[in-house]
Amino acid sequence: MTTLRVGVIGDPVGHSLSPVFQQVAFDRVGIDARYERWQTSSADLAGRIESLRAADALGANVTVPHKIAAMDCVDTVSDLGRRIGAINTIINRDGALIGDNTDVYGFQRSLVTARPAIERDHVLVLGAGGAARAIVVAFGDLGVAGLTICNRSVDRARDLIEQLQLPGADVIPWTDWDLTAAIRDHSVIVNATSVGWNDDQQVLTPAQLELADDDGLIADLTYRATRLLVDARSAGLATMDGLPMLVYQGARSFELWTDHSAPVDLMMAAATQARDAAGG
Repeated sequence: MTTLRVGVIGDPVGHSLSPVFQQVAFDRVGIDARYERWQTSSADLAGRIESLRAADALGANVTVPHKIAAMDCVDTVSDLGRRIGAINTIINRDGALIGDNTDVYGFQRSLVTARPAIERDHVLVLGAGGAARAIVVAFGDLGVAGLTICNRSVDRARDLIEQLQLPGADVIPWTDWDLTAAIRDHSVIVNATSVGWNDDQQVLTPAQLELADDDGLIADLTYRATRLLVDARSAGLATMDGLPMLVYQGARSFELWTDHSAPVDLMMAAATQARDAAGG
């Protein structure tokens, strides 16, 4: 019997936790498949994706920096993938490649777990780059009470709102005054920038975090204890890192590849253990 192939395509991918929690899912369900890390340069992207047409390939996850470029390498793209302008999942259907985006699902599932009444929240998203696209759509489709994007380039944030068809969203410039004022008025704050990945960088100061809603939520898309999350916890605030989103989006990908329900609890436990063992 042929062992099926599936993996994560990116550059770099050596740090990816996806093989850890995806493999336990395949093993639990009883599917003979191996989930691998596929380090892929931009020059090799088209060839890598083309190889997914083979009968033994289930598909792939796609991560940075290829989520946009991968759209041109598949046969069809889901409506959601086209709306966001990026895909993170490729499904092989008898040699035809379908691109989809499960990041929105992953973030929404994380949110409703952490904030069951998320529709009541006023949300502040920091950043308007690639990582923000799925996040902003997730909030818009959940029907939150208010959505504001804070970005250094106001024009870029406005373009994002127009592209993603979210006319009710607001935009503010990323200045100390505007950001500090906005913190008081928003119950959920999400860092969707690369600022803060390095612990020498500070997204929000402790003084700004003291102004945050005591019953609110501070979230970061990175799946480790960033300085933002550590400082927020020190201020007594609830926090959410990117690990739940990673697992939930991966679980949805698993279901698209296999037509089996994903063992989410098992996947979450495996990812958490691997993250913690790596010092996350």
